[in-house]
Amino acid sequence: MKKVVSLFMVMILLIGVLAACGPKRDTEQVKENKKETTTENVKKPEKLVVWVNDEEKQKQALSDIFKKYTEKTGIKIEMVAVNMLDQVKKIALDGPAGKGPDVFFQPHDRIGDIVIQGLADPVDLGDAKSEYNKTAIDAVTYDGQTYGVPFVVETYGLFYNKDLVPEAPKTMEDLMKIAKEKTNAAKDQYGFLMEAANFYFVYPFFAGYGGYVFHNKDGKVDTSDIGLANDGAVKGAELVQSWFKNGYIPKEINEDIMNGLFQKGNVATIISGPWNIATYHDALGDKLATAPLPVLENGEHPKSFVGVKTWMLSAYSKNKEWATDFMKFVTNEENSLHYYEVAGEMPANEKALTNEKALTNEKIKNNPLISGFAEQIQYGEPMPNVPQMSQVWDPMGNALQFIAKGDDPKAVLTEAVKTIQDKIAASGGK
Repeated sequence: MKKVVSLFMVMILLIGVLAACGPKRDTEQVKENKKETTTENVKKPEKLVVWVNDEEKQKQALSDIFKKYTEKTGIKIEMVAVNMLDQVKKIALDGPAGKGPDVFFQPHDRIGDIVIQGLADPVDLGDAKSEYNKTAIDAVTYDGQTYGVPFVVETYGLFYNKDLVPEAPKTMEDLMKIAKEKTNAAKDQYGFLMEAANFYFVYPFFAGYGGYVFHNKDGKVDTSDIGLANDGAVKGAELVQSWFKNGYIPKEINEDIMNGLFQKGNVATIISGPWNIATYHDALGDKLATAPLPVLENGEHPKSFVGVKTWMLSAYSKNKEWATDFMKFVTNEENSLHYYEVAGEMPANEKALTNEKALTNEKIKNNPLISGFAEQIQYGEPMPNVPQMSQVWDPMGNALQFIAKGDDPKAVLTEAVKTIQDKIAASGGK
């Protein structure tokens, strides 16, 4: 009898220790997460605590949307502004103490690290899952489960000055013709510019020929399989190198130089993102237009990185059903369009992203310029959301510097991949 009691006490203590270690994800919990989450028969909380990014236009737009949710449900939303990149560290401290949020806001490429730390629970979107851009859903999927409700999508595309090129180049051959005809470096005039030594912007030309960061099959990422030195990646690197070799892009190019020249009207086409729409439009007015990235010689569309900003469900929330309902409300078509109108960020809600009426709505400043990026998103792929992605940027940035100077692309990329593998191993695979 004493042995039974002792064993019972040991089990109780063990359960207590495991519970104190933070949220757990056993088999039963995973099964439970597969059930559709609803608010039916769930008592309403008096309030939900929501951490938002500390940016004025974003806060203004969200304040409007949160008030509408309170009017609909009677639930008060306590909006707390915390810089998006500081939220993870803060929630790790505040969550266990009961001072954290029900919902927080993150870029999707940090999801893997957040899940490993046990800071977020999967989100059951139910039938609402079909309302979001598929690439955005793929971006917030980790280890087969949805860990966020997509709100904002962004990728990059082609801006062009209609005074210099009346129509967008459809193919890379067209773009190179513009680069050749419109470039006069002595006069600071260029047909085509981009940050061609920045891996974030260069990746589409690797991926369009078959390169990849980590092998990804059905959402399962194999970080031991790196495709940044395969034949496709090398072909993409050779294309990029030709831009420097032919004098189309100066080796010293950076974002500030490129933006300044484009805004002066000295550049026909550039590759950049929708975050520059307002600035470019102020400088160029109706001369400004956008388009997806030109098709490569193999007929493939360059696969740009797609970034997603997403609402996440805190593992420490005691109001998970209502927090999920709240996230769905904030990201519906109407609210997504309002957020774009005020904050200027592209919606992940598919109807809002492609709504023809919205694209001509004069209330939404410069909205027609979103169309090029909305089209490019369908050709893009989510930036990997595994922690190992953080080990990729520096080696690839260094590799592109050597490629710009004329070094052999195959040798440079092979060395970069070896460095990435070593960095991943040194970090314990994280």
